[in-house]
Amino acid sequence: MKKTYKVEVDCAACAEKMQDAIRATEGVKDATLSFMTLKVKVEFEEGVDPEAVMQAARKNCKKIEDDMEIIL
Repeated sequence: MKKTYKVEVDCAACAEKMQDAIRATEGVKDATLSFMTLKVKVEFEEGVDPEAVMQAARKNCKKIEDDMEIIL
């Protein structure tokens, strides 16, 4: 399953770090974050709850960039 979410992030370097943090989250198969569109496309592993996975991804991103946001 794939879903797209809006993000709030201040710089391209932070966006790249966020993308890596989302990719490293358990249950995420792949993620692509575009700083230009401020959207992240997330592909989830089979059988996971996307809402729970994105909550964990948000937590991982907050560790890197405290003022970022993923709009769920």
